[in-house]
Amino acid sequence: KFARGAMNHPDPALRREAIELTKEAAQTAIDLGCNEVVVWSAYDGYDYPFQVDYDETWNQLVEAFQEICDAYPNIKFSLEYKPTDENTRFFTVPSTAAALLLVDEIDRPNMGLTLDVGHMLMSGENPGQSIAQVGRRKKLFGVQLNDGFTRLAAEDGLMFGSVHPSKALEIMYQLRRTGFSGHFYFDTFPQRTDPVKEAEYNIRQVKRFWAAAGAIDEQTIKKVVKEHDAIGALDIVNEALRL
Repeated sequence: KFARGAMNHPDPALRREAIELTKEAAQTAIDLGCNEVVVWSAYDGYDYPFQVDYDETWNQLVEAFQEICDAYPNIKFSLEYKPTDENTRFFTVPSTAAALLLVDEIDRPNMGLTLDVGHMLMSGENPGQSIAQVGRRKKLFGVQLNDGFTRLAAEDGLMFGSVHPSKALEIMYQLRRTGFSGHFYFDTFPQRTDPVKEAEYNIRQVKRFWAAAGAIDEQTIKKVVKEHDAIGALDIVNEALRL
């Protein structure tokens, strides 16, 4: 039904249905004693040049989320962007920077972002930098933790810190530095492992990297970043992870 878009569907009736469905999710969250709704649309985007009006689809999202946020001011709405997918080759919101711009134009205190590590890697971003950008605006509501080999257009959903330990360390450091107080989610795909054991491993990894990030000497970091010292930065990682 929403294959041509949800809040971006060309049919106004289906756009309205998508908006009302999001409101229903907010009401369900209230009924369950929750205060946040994460929104990821698999279909708001396009596949080919000239297929959509970029300004129109952007404005549709801005207006839809403004209406939703105003209808449920006590619920936090957290957009999870993704650059590409088998359902939509180009999403209307394809990057952290675009997501921040959208949140800025929506201009509601209960509108923010959930950042997925795999999605940031797919976008060619450094997750630590993306977290810093969103965190400094106090718009980071949640983080979905995973890892991947970043093959073209692939979302691997591997266990956290399994491929990019240095990035995992910096993710936790930036979350600490920006005062993150939202939710951690594990968006990994236990297709060849025991799901419970994979969840337990992810929890151990988060605790390990969180503790390691907290033990990094701040004076050392200040010295390294002041000089843009590449070797010093690598030494910080090696020392923190005891490599």
